[in-house]
Amino acid sequence: MNTITRNVARLAAAAAVTGAALTLGTGTAAADDWPVQQPNSAIYVHEVTGFLTPADLDYWNPLVDRPRLTSPYGNSTRIVCSGFHGVDTSCYQADANGNPHQLKRLPANYPNLTGNVAPGGGVSHWVYPGFVPGS
Repeated sequence: MNTITRNVARLAAAAAVTGAALTLGTGTAAADDWPVQQPNSAIYVHEVTGFLTPADLDYWNPLVDRPRLTSPYGNSTRIVCSGFHGVDTSCYQADANGNPHQLKRLPANYPNLTGNVAPGGGVSHWVYPGFVPGS
């Protein structure tokens, strides 16, 4: 095998590996499924409105213990949460096309200072997947 053939083979292999990695990597952006209320389940599913967003002054107040949402859509698209005993345990938000995406729950309701000691951790701060404010 001459040098040109080997280089072409290496480039083709590298392109195939890169293409496969890119194809597999796109799975993280795929839409999730909306949660569904199961019969006779203690886990409840409900639509949610009125999260505090960065545009609300109370969002930044560390003494306000209300759920927060950091998302490019704010409260403008459908949000469905599931929970147990009054604490939401997972939430999903629709993108601009109406496809649901599971929101990430922060370990604390930042910047709130008081709610984390409530039963079940209290209300939460939810973040749209992959959303970095200001970028």
